[in-house]
Parts: sequence; structure tokens; C-alpha cells
Amino acid sequence: MGLGEHHYSLTVQWTGNLGNGTSSYRGYSRDHDIRVPGLPVLPGSADPTFHGDRDRYNPEQLLLAALAQCHMLSFLHVAVKHGVVVTDYQDDATGVMRLNRDGSGQFESVTLNPRVTVADAAHVDLAEQLHREANAVCFIARSVNFPVDHSPVTLVA
Repeated sequence: MGLGEHHYSLTVQWTGNLGNGTSSYRGYSRDHDIRVPGLPVLPGSADPTFHGDRDRYNPEQLLLAALAQCHMLSFLHVAVKHGVVVTDYQDDATGVMRLNRDGSGQFESVTLNPRVTVADAAHVDLAEQLHREANAVCFIARSVNFPVDHSPVTLVA
């Protein structure tokens, strides 16, 4: 592994065989477990629209979560670099996925809505600008082929 190269692994185990496997479209559950050594099991399923369990995480939610997490972590990093003290951060992220007639689909856009609290009122404008820099260094946002927009709100502690 090179200096700048990182490898990740996890196991996805389908737990939805109801006895007859995939013998019919409605005859199996979409439930699965996502396992990462040393961490709690993350229960997954499909979106309820696609016969999934609404009490489990679906891939679309997890993609949106990955983008929001990555942006937050990137933003906190660039805030430190620029001397902006962040005391609170919350993001109510939204995404738009479009289904195609052939049954395929894709995300068309994601909007992150970070609500950031900074310690110093003099840093409000800078904090708002730092979202562009955070987006430029966010590993996940750089890896997707749809726009990741930002609609930040900055408050003062």
C-alpha cells in the first residue's frame, strides 16, 4: 500500500432468504447486514418503495449520509486550517434520485444544508466560503458523478 493509498473492506451478508431464495420477486426479503470488524452490525434493506424494511438503513440513505459525513469532516478540517472555531454542526441533507423506465436509476443531485455555529462573529463570512474548499477536498463528493450543492447557514455561539 502506497503512502497515499487507503484500502477499506466490509462484508454485506444477505439475511433475507425466506425459504425459497429468489424464486419470486416478492418471495424474499431485501434485509442484509453490513459488517465491519470491531463495529456494531448495521442493518440494511432496500428502500420501502422497493419492498424493503423501513426500520433498516437503505443504500440511498447511506450514500447521502456518506456525503454529509464527508463534507462535515472536510469542513471541520478546513475550519481549523483557517482558524475558524466551530462549536456546533448539523446537516439536514437531501438527495434526488430519478428512476428510469428500464428499472435503473441514479442520483441526480444532493443538497447539503449545514447549520454551522462559529465562536467568533468575525468568521461568519469566511465560514460560509469554506464550504467550497471542503467540497473540493471531500473524498466522497469528488467520487460521485452528480452535483453536491450546499446551502449553509452560519450562526454565532
